[in-house]
Amino acid sequence: MIDTDRITGAAREMGGKVQGAVGDLTGSRSDSLEGRLREARGGAENLYGQAKDAVRHAADEVSDYAEDAYDQGRRYLREGHDRSTEWPHTSLLVAGLIGFGLGLLVSKI
Repeated sequence: MIDTDRITGAAREMGGKVQGAVGDLTGSRSDSLEGRLREARGGAENLYGQAKDAVRHAADEVSDYAEDAYDQGRRYLREGHDRSTEWPHTSLLVAGLIGFGLGLLVSKI
């Protein structure tokens, strides 16, 4: 979304250019000077609006990055929890198979 300072600044800048040009054509030094001043103010306001837009955009990017990092951390935590519940079962199964194999070896001796 474009900041309103950018819109009004651009409009003032354009109006100042027109007023300055009209003042130059008519030979009115005060209109020319006032137009140049309005053009400068409009340019400054436009730059201010652009800076506000840039800060808003950067804040949105940081917020999105933080949200993604949080979601990824939550996903890793869930996967770790799921794996930790799988490992005891696997460990018990391996231990049982080793015990069964040792039992078969001992019984044949």
